[in-house]
Amino acid sequence: MKVVVAVDSFKGSITSMEAGIAVKAGILAAHPEATVIVKPLADGGEGTTDALIEGMNGKRIDLTVSGPMGDPVRTYYGYLENSNTAIMEMASAAGIMLSDHATPQEATTYGVGEMILHAINNGIRNFIIGIGGSATNDGGIGMLKALGFSFLDQNGKDVGEGGQALEKIVSVNMSDKMELLSQCHFQIACDVTNPLCGPNGATYIYGPQKGVTPEAAPVLDAGMANYAAVTASVIGTDYSLAEGAGAAGGLGFAFLSYLNGVLTPGVQLLLNAIHLEEEIKNADIVVTGEGRLDHQTAMGKAPVGVAQLGKKYGAKTIAFAGSVTKEASACNKAGIDAFFPIIRGITTLEEAMDPQTAKSNMKSCAEQVFRLL
Repeated sequence: MKVVVAVDSFKGSITSMEAGIAVKAGILAAHPEATVIVKPLADGGEGTTDALIEGMNGKRIDLTVSGPMGDPVRTYYGYLENSNTAIMEMASAAGIMLSDHATPQEATTYGVGEMILHAINNGIRNFIIGIGGSATNDGGIGMLKALGFSFLDQNGKDVGEGGQALEKIVSVNMSDKMELLSQCHFQIACDVTNPLCGPNGATYIYGPQKGVTPEAAPVLDAGMANYAAVTASVIGTDYSLAEGAGAAGGLGFAFLSYLNGVLTPGVQLLLNAIHLEEEIKNADIVVTGEGRLDHQTAMGKAPVGVAQLGKKYGAKTIAFAGSVTKEASACNKAGIDAFFPIIRGITTLEEAMDPQTAKSNMKSCAEQVFRLL
């Protein structure tokens, strides 16, 4: 029996790999002869870097960059030596949790560019970057400026930082951009389809949660449209209507327009990165799960991505979760053959989320399920 295990983290409790290793222990208790492969699982959002560092023997690289409001922040990214790949979360440098929300028009992605620059200077050429949870609405010009691009006003001077600068852009100077960028490949984990501008664009849809007021939104959106027009005149292609261009306050547009980035749904990108499909091809059973299974899980979250690969190759898919809701039955229609909550008795939330308790519950639940198989 070959079993492939890819369980998302139970946030606030156990990591993806801790969950997977606990499942493996339970399977082997029931079937000592089984071949059990454990892979990390994430969706491109928070926790992705940690999951891949832990699950793929990556290295954590710490550094200090400019935060969204210009203050220094400590951050890190992961390095996968085998593929010479950096794993980054833009939110760790320009995330909404790092913002004061008071002046969203000044928030910058400059620190994201500093992270990329640091990696390039260390010889890294491949990038997987999650761009959820931003505090910014600057169209990605901060990131690009850190990489050597210049955005100039009518007097040929730098336009400044943040979304407020976009309306001032008259020209773009790319003569000083980092030459090594041409050797780099950017895969961007992006789960939104919004265009750059307009009522469904970055400013109107995501601006309010970052502190953009109804009065400021039209001005910022007009600036975004100006930035898009100038960019199109410079590169010869207009990506402003591309799906995901409005992600992370227009950071998606910057990757598409200036860095030849490829925007991919986070789950698919991460499943490709861990080479999960190759392992599932000859698997008998696939195990997945996450902290809470509900109707949102069925709407394309990581466990369903795993289950769909299982279906593709005729493997049964089982899911374990800290808790399940009545609506979790939608997961069965989405490809999970059966799911099981791991809680074994009446308990408090604090007790259930204790890492040792969670791992013990996971192991025990997996063992009992696999005794049936």
